[in-house]
Amino acid sequence: MSETAKRSTIYFDPQLHAALRLKAAHTHRSLSEIVNDAVRAALAEDQEDLAAFEERVSEPTMSYEALLDDLKAHGKI
Repeated sequence: MSETAKRSTIYFDPQLHAALRLKAAHTHRSLSEIVNDAVRAALAEDQEDLAAFEERVSEPTMSYEALLDDLKAHGKI
């Protein structure tokens, strides 16, 4: 573990903790490595979502009511 790593207390659901311990044993990795990787993946996914929102910010929007009206007008509902 890095010298700059920060220590934190995390409370896991007992079943999640057991699953993590088994995964750690099977993959020869520490719980910290598994949790850090999962958090990195979640943050990367958030970044991708935000980038997708930014790309679509100038797209026109349609209200739910207008969507339903459009679907009805085109015989979809």
